[in-house]
Amino acid sequence: MLRLFDLALRVIACVLLVALLVVVMLGVITRGLGDPLIWTDEGSRFLMAWLAAAGWMLASRSRAHVRIRFFQNLLPAGLWSAAELVIQLSAVVFGAATTGLGMVLVHRNAGLEALTLPISMAWFYFPLLPAGLTIALQSGADMLWRLKRPAASDAGGRLP
Repeated sequence: MLRLFDLALRVIACVLLVALLVVVMLGVITRGLGDPLIWTDEGSRFLMAWLAAAGWMLASRSRAHVRIRFFQNLLPAGLWSAAELVIQLSAVVFGAATTGLGMVLVHRNAGLEALTLPISMAWFYFPLLPAGLTIALQSGADMLWRLKRPAASDAGGRLP
C-alpha cells in the first residue's frame, strides 16, 4: 500500500514538474514574441507550491531530508535515543500544525478567485493538507519504530 502511495507521489511530482516547465517556457516564449500570456506567472506559482509540497512528502517518505547529527552523535546511546524521539515528536507536531493551519487557509481562501486563473485561491494552500499529514504520519511511524527497537539507535540511526 505504501509503495503504491510512493509511486503515485513520484508520478504526481513528475507531472507537476513537466507542467511547471511547460507553463514557464510558454510564458518566456510568449513574452519574447511580444504578446505575453497573463496567466503563466500565477499558474507557475500554483504549480510551484504543489511541486514543493510533493517534494517535501517524497523527501519525508524516503527519509532524504538533510539531518545534521553532529551534536546528537556526541550523546551517549540513551540520550541519543531520547533526542531522536524528541526530534520525531517535534516533526509530528509540526506536521499536524501544518495540516490544521492549512485547513484554516483553505477555508479562508475558498471564496477568493485567483487573479488570472478561474480557480479558487484555496487550491494554492491545499497542498499543505496532504504534506502536513504525510509528515506527521511518517514521523509518527519513525518514532514508533524507534520506541520498539531502542537498540537501533546506533550512531548511524538508520531506519529500514
